[in-house]
Amino acid sequence: MSERQELEIYDVTIIGGGPAGMYTAFYSGMRDLKTKLIEAQEQLGGRILTYPEKMIWDVGGLTPTPGRQLIEQLIRQAKTFDPTIVLGQQIVSLERLPDNTLLLTAATGEKHWTRTVVLAIGYGILELAKLDIEGADRFEVTNLHYTVQALEEFRGKRVLISGGGDSAVDWANALEPIAASLTVVHRRDQFGGHERNVARMKASSVNVRTPYTVEALHSRDGAAIDQVTIVHTETGERERIDVDAVIVNHGLRYNFGPIRDWGLEMGEWHAHVSSKMETNIPGVFAAGDFVKHDSKVHLIAGTFNDAVLACNSAKLYIDPQAEKVAYVSSHNPKFKEKNRQLGVTDGDE
Repeated sequence: MSERQELEIYDVTIIGGGPAGMYTAFYSGMRDLKTKLIEAQEQLGGRILTYPEKMIWDVGGLTPTPGRQLIEQLIRQAKTFDPTIVLGQQIVSLERLPDNTLLLTAATGEKHWTRTVVLAIGYGILELAKLDIEGADRFEVTNLHYTVQALEEFRGKRVLISGGGDSAVDWANALEPIAASLTVVHRRDQFGGHERNVARMKASSVNVRTPYTVEALHSRDGAAIDQVTIVHTETGERERIDVDAVIVNHGLRYNFGPIRDWGLEMGEWHAHVSSKMETNIPGVFAAGDFVKHDSKVHLIAGTFNDAVLACNSAKLYIDPQAEKVAYVSSHNPKFKEKNRQLGVTDGDE
């Protein structure tokens, strides 16, 4: 028996387990497609995992929702039609077989056989930009943080935040009411966050220090940071600040890895797709932050629309005679039994 004969073939294999990938898995089930989702990390959530307590306001039909809760809801929705979910595998190669099906191979050597692929990989493998100070990593187990998992952890503490983007500004505004003191250090006078949030931060009790950078971390016991030296980027003036916790928000580094060798038409950060989410490789579609097209909307809501278009294109690629779209859930027979399980009956019953 050949290796391929030992593999189970899927209609759609989704690479990436963020919002785009999870919604693709849900909608793929609506299209009666046998679905597999593969995520490189050991958990689903994608970029939202870096801000689990951050409030997300711009998803249709949801009032402000913490990132952690949105992930949980997306996971439950993604599992509606029981897709196969594979965690901890980074797909590194794509091979077209003689019968026009596709063989995906992970860095672990695992292989996956599929008729179509939906790339929902965002900006690739995410890596938090670390503080470039020798020995800083030893404090990561105590009070040096690269994301905020729980706001209460910082209640009553002297907190220093290094960074000037959206995350740094948002955490400053969230922590200002509960921290004993809060200092924000940024290497430029101008902040990259939304103007309204920057103005709110500057009008509060936050001690904003610009243009400064973190130069050194100090510890009396060698286990936790007690003081931070900051340096003015123009004058070289230095100052020590007493701290109980340091949060570094220097952004994310992205890595697409071997996917750039697949022959995809790509820019620096995106794959170019058609209005139907088709890449230049037949049978390979894409959705979410990974794609660039004329009508692209860079919101989670826009990601969901990309997912629908990619699934519909995959369905028609497999079966050109299929319906172009799925019936809406209120009229879709696939949901009748699920509604009964919820104790809900349709109006015609």
